[in-house]
Amino acid sequence: MKFTIAAIAATLLFTTTAIAAPTDGATYASYGSYQWADGAPVSDQDVSKDNPKSPDVPANMAVAPAAQSGRSPFVFTSTYNVVALGSEVRNGTVSVPGPSDAIGYFNYGINAHQDTICYNITLLNAAGTYQSPAKTATHIHEAARGASGPPRLAFPNPIGDDYRRVSVGCMTGPFTTGINAPNGGPDTGTGFKVAQIEANPAGFFADAHTNLFPLGVIRGQLA
Repeated sequence: MKFTIAAIAATLLFTTTAIAAPTDGATYASYGSYQWADGAPVSDQDVSKDNPKSPDVPANMAVAPAAQSGRSPFVFTSTYNVVALGSEVRNGTVSVPGPSDAIGYFNYGINAHQDTICYNITLLNAAGTYQSPAKTATHIHEAARGASGPPRLAFPNPIGDDYRRVSVGCMTGPFTTGINAPNGGPDTGTGFKVAQIEANPAGFFADAHTNLFPLGVIRGQLA
């Protein structure tokens, strides 16, 4: 049944955009029906270079539905809408900016009871091919703003061209990133629970990496 729901959700979300498969755990339907912040139905062309953008969400960018809306096949215990910029990228605490025109929209819905995170990620002007020592180049890292930290979640890389790339789906723990902690430690995703994000969202950031900007093409704090 969950695959049927997922297929319906995919049709409602983007009629022409491919949906990347989750990298870990069970597959759940992707958010259910989407709508834009202004309540209009989703169109595949709505996120474009001509759309105006606000400081927090672009005018026509999808936001995760409220848990009580009934639009999701399961309840989100929290949602996050992150705007990621090149100016936020750090190497340790040193600023190493990505491209000035790059922007990323990372929308997450978490179900802490099922240890599930759903994602709707759009990257604009993220130049280059993906590059990371992790198993993907699109992550949530654990670190406060202005600092660096290990990846805890590795998401399927958004699909598209240098101008616009999109990734939508859900994944459920246990999680892995493909990177081991220093001194022979375990994978940096081992034992991680999405409830840790809810406990301290300001201590986590979203980013993506390319060969032109291996330290990060964009970055945005979850709170």
